[in-house]
Amino acid sequence: MNGATLLPHAAWQDRPGLARLATALDAAGGQARFVGGAVRDTLLGLGDSVSDIDIATTFPPEEVVRRLDSAGIRAIPTGIAHGTITAVSEGTVVEVTTLRRDIATDGRHAVVAFTDDWRADAARRDFTINALYADPLSGEVTDWFGGLDDLRAGRVRFIGNPLERIAEDHLRILRFFRFHARFGQTIDAPGLAACIDRANDLMALSRERIAAELLKLLVARHAVEAVRLMHDSGILRPVLPEIDSAGIDRLERLAAREATAQVPPDAIRRLAALIPPAAAEAVGARLKLSNNDRKRLIQASAGAGSEGARALAYRVGAAGALDRLLLAGADPSPLHDWSVPPLPIGGGALVARGVTKGPDVARTLRRIEDRWIAEGFPDAERVAVIADEETAQTLVAARKA
Repeated sequence: MNGATLLPHAAWQDRPGLARLATALDAAGGQARFVGGAVRDTLLGLGDSVSDIDIATTFPPEEVVRRLDSAGIRAIPTGIAHGTITAVSEGTVVEVTTLRRDIATDGRHAVVAFTDDWRADAARRDFTINALYADPLSGEVTDWFGGLDDLRAGRVRFIGNPLERIAEDHLRILRFFRFHARFGQTIDAPGLAACIDRANDLMALSRERIAAELLKLLVARHAVEAVRLMHDSGILRPVLPEIDSAGIDRLERLAAREATAQVPPDAIRRLAALIPPAAAEAVGARLKLSNNDRKRLIQASAGAGSEGARALAYRVGAAGALDRLLLAGADPSPLHDWSVPPLPIGGGALVARGVTKGPDVARTLRRIEDRWIAEGFPDAERVAVIADEETAQTLVAARKA
């Protein structure tokens, strides 16, 4: 155990109500410690990006609730059966979880018992870098399984026997690669071997859990390398057999284009690059993506068209246009700091010009819109001129009819 390392200071530690929560949970008496991602990321110098804060405590859930109520802190029993209480202290949201040990697992769910043994709680976690605890007052970091050394080495390593950790929760196969994509410099050979050996276990998981983990992986810093390793190792074959080396090459090109265009990586766009366009509908349904994400996935590879980036954004929306442009290798820079404008004229203005209500208005408005787009979205004054010209054409046609 390494007791000499101190957690660096980060802005999240100064959030309102956090000190009050630590007092309510008797951090001074050693009964509560920060744990998980906030500790890991802060040790890596990524403290400014911490969003979620987790506290582990020796107190059972009922005592946590009592203490929070006594301190005037809102307690929400979000996962009380597994020992988790969501604390809302002066607007700061923290997940507070009682120390646990596993009694039984089936790869999807765990039966736990509460404990006051910090090491037992650490031993049930997935990776050494996620089993680091920090005293809220002193900042002293507690590490039972070499997580600090693994952080320094850029190594994602299962706690204990990798096969046992995977048997407890099959999702840890995908988490292994997600954390490797985010932090890894060298792959842990025993962990990789265990994931390869148990890859078929992924089929037992809900598709929602698979999708959530995969989408997080796809936006990680080394996503391309991690996905290529997963493909070459046969990890994805049980759940996404559509992915092939050509898809990974497309993903690599997309990632390079995103970097060049200074566009943040997007998980749905990257998934669209990774799978053949013809498989988009089936994959979106299998992963149970939202209707909006399924639509994006299906349309992302439809091509950039010939009207230009802004015209495309007007017709399909900014997000859809960015997907198509980047996947097609077209220039997305015209969309930078540009918002899709509304057409500055409506059907009422055409009726006022003498166009009969009904199909004639719709057809005329469509011609005006097409010219407005083709001319690069001119202002209302120019649109009024276009409207006069198109209205005249409609009125002439109506008289001839």
